[in-house]
Amino acid sequence: MTQLSHEDLYSLEEYSRIRQEFRTRVIDHKKSRRLPIGPHAALYFEDELTMQYQIQEMLRIERIFEHDGIQDELDVYNPLIPDGTNWKATFMMEYDDVEERKQALAKLIGIENAIWFAVEGHEKIRPIANEDLERTTEDKTSAVHFIRFELTAAMIESLKNGAKLSAGIDHAEYNYTIDGLDSAVKNSLISDLS
Repeated sequence: MTQLSHEDLYSLEEYSRIRQEFRTRVIDHKKSRRLPIGPHAALYFEDELTMQYQIQEMLRIERIFEHDGIQDELDVYNPLIPDGTNWKATFMMEYDDVEERKQALAKLIGIENAIWFAVEGHEKIRPIANEDLERTTEDKTSAVHFIRFELTAAMIESLKNGAKLSAGIDHAEYNYTIDGLDSAVKNSLISDLS
């Protein structure tokens, strides 16, 4: 996987012209980058295209056009692009009702560490969570976590040779398993691997 550079980005003027078409392309792309786990949890996997969209939107909203300002955005979002041996995702606990969410987050402390993937024939992969800052207190967890899953070369080879990929969460208060991912999501994740 590559990192985005200034040359990969559109100028504000050009982005304004193509924004709707680009946005439609990204929304379609993201359909195979979302993995719901149970009724209230989802992983949103990041990649070069999702991060380019995020940067372009930040540049547009903030009206950033100077070199250093653009570089600051690249420096913030490039670390969220997988590097060929991992998956990087935004993990979200999704509750429409504010009070229900508040009660759930108080019970779900540590849920970001209870997420797992399993490549058929290999041990479960656990995430490395919130490398930028701590998002859990002794009273509650956050509704949003940033996580990374590191895969071994053997796992990557197995996936590329058709091994089944399962996922789940095994928290005492939220326990769900997906026994074999949807092929569109699985193929999208495999495309992140070298």
